[in-house]
Amino acid sequence: MRESGFDLLHPAVQHHVVNSLGWRSLRPLQAATIEPILHGDHVLAMAPTAGGKTEAAILPVLSRMLSEGWRGLTVLYVCPLRALLNNLHVRLDGYAQLVGRRVGLWHGDVPGPQRRKLLADPPDILLTTPESLEAMLVSTGVDHRAWFANLQTVIVDEAHAFAGDDRGWHLLAVLAKASRLAGRELQRIALSATVGNPTDVLGWLTTGCARPASVVNPPAPAGPQAEVVLDYVGSLANAALVLSRLHQGAKRLVFVDSRARAEKLAALLRTHDVTTFVSHGSLGVDERRQAEQAFAKATDCVIVATSTLELGIDVGDLDHVVQIDAPPSVASLLQRLGRAGRRAGSRRNLTLLATDDTGLLFATAVLLLWADGFVEPITPPPMPLHLVGQQVLALALQEGQVGRHTWQGWLGTPFALGLAAADHAAEIVAHMIDEGYLVDTGAGMLSIGLAAEADYGRRHFMELLAAFTSPPLFAVHHGRSEIGHVPDDVLLTRPANGVRALLLAGRNWEVIDVDWRRRVIAVKPSEERGIARWTSPGGHVSAEIAQACRRVLVGAEPAAVTLSRRAVDKLAEVRTAHPWARADATTLVRGERGTTWWTFAGGKANVWLAAALEAATGASCRPAGLNVATSATLSRADLDMVRSTTIVEGGGAPPPTTTLSPASSSMKWCQ
Repeated sequence: MRESGFDLLHPAVQHHVVNSLGWRSLRPLQAATIEPILHGDHVLAMAPTAGGKTEAAILPVLSRMLSEGWRGLTVLYVCPLRALLNNLHVRLDGYAQLVGRRVGLWHGDVPGPQRRKLLADPPDILLTTPESLEAMLVSTGVDHRAWFANLQTVIVDEAHAFAGDDRGWHLLAVLAKASRLAGRELQRIALSATVGNPTDVLGWLTTGCARPASVVNPPAPAGPQAEVVLDYVGSLANAALVLSRLHQGAKRLVFVDSRARAEKLAALLRTHDVTTFVSHGSLGVDERRQAEQAFAKATDCVIVATSTLELGIDVGDLDHVVQIDAPPSVASLLQRLGRAGRRAGSRRNLTLLATDDTGLLFATAVLLLWADGFVEPITPPPMPLHLVGQQVLALALQEGQVGRHTWQGWLGTPFALGLAAADHAAEIVAHMIDEGYLVDTGAGMLSIGLAAEADYGRRHFMELLAAFTSPPLFAVHHGRSEIGHVPDDVLLTRPANGVRALLLAGRNWEVIDVDWRRRVIAVKPSEERGIARWTSPGGHVSAEIAQACRRVLVGAEPAAVTLSRRAVDKLAEVRTAHPWARADATTLVRGERGTTWWTFAGGKANVWLAAALEAATGASCRPAGLNVATSATLSRADLDMVRSTTIVEGGGAPPPTTTLSPASSSMKWCQ
């Protein structure tokens, strides 16, 4: 094997790549990451799903381990999902054992005896989550100074899943503390398939780092064009019928963007005698693992999943991927599209089944952006002030007490949670002292206060360490098996036919007992139709998708996508229902119940616009992804910030239009 970078690897790694793994060549990303990782640089490695990113990180890291004589726990491999860690453990341990090294696994589902065994004999590489790292730092059973003393490198898998929310800020804080304990700047290697602004993400990930950093994103080798089909089926029940007949004899992964719809679709599929499995975050660990393992071994079957299977969890060779309605973003579409086509001779494929007009419009819009080559930029949430409070408490637990004016040093320079958060840190600490969460000992040192003990001290401060808690849930048990978790509002619904039934894991269960103190629901199988209900915040419609919807309404269609006759006909109907849509103007549609302002600005902008309209008119406004609705009759004066607004009376065929002249540049929100 003669490739750029390969000859730089340690001879033992070279030998096993060729002889033990039987590889004739490295993939482009795997060859390109070798030199910068061996130099100790920070790297964001990018490639499409199944592009060999894990090996692109682990091979040069193992090479460094051998060449530089690393001993003890020297590498952290951080993932956002426990299931992904479980899935990676066997593969990574196999690579490590080839060169005489070991990989350990530590997260919330790993039993205590196994963790104690790791502490007694540390592995070379530890697979874990940010929350588990925090737990190690504060645990009285872990000598964190000795445990983290030899750290050299951290690998962050599925980096995009961290960068877009508060877990990413938490990860940076934990890594800053681990780096301080190790006494060195930890090399940071991030892996991602879908980032629209990789340079920005790498800069954020390496906050406070001095070593060189680079994005490694070589051109992927040309392969067969993906097969993408958009169909309109009209309802979830029809989607189940189509799925029962589509690709019979094949293994199909179906994505649904809510847990409740996943449960409903799975139940519908089983009425058509389709072998069906379910995977989402509210299922019990054993239930989810059994479903994924069974699916990996089966052939003619369907697994219905939420985004839990969007990441790189291996469920075997897939034949087809199906999306119900629209994925939430182009990045998600790319992740899901990449789940199929991994076998030699196969190609990536995705079939989208729209269940209503809105689903069809949004699916077409996302496909339009995908065909344009667009991928959303990732922006970390601004000012994670709640994490400032969480981190000072965690440090007080970790160290026993921490300096009121020096604790920020643990989180690096510049501050790992961002400069804006640093500006408010002193104010937050003062408030926590006033409220009793922290105690100033009088010598400028802070320790845990009684209020924190009362609120978070149960279960050894686990609620504090998680930092990202969901609403209280009830565990659902069938005998000794935990089926999953449901919110308490499912118990407040009126029973049907005198039977309170739940839908979970794609099956109906009758509630036979509720232990309110322990929050446990005992169930048995039922023939009664159960309910599935979870509350989720839901994401805003992005400005890019909203504007792509407008493009679809005025006639744009995605290239390289096959539209079924049903989809073509229904799209024509949707366009006919929106005759006032303009490519270069927002639109006011006046009806009997008020006015709808079709801004196509996206959810976040429409929240601001609705607030501005409420202030101007005094009428209540309801923002959505594509529009702002109000019971008021809007006037030009109300919209003097609008640059170009078409007024259409009644929402029917457009009469001669009136275009409002711009009075200010405020309409930049809608561009």
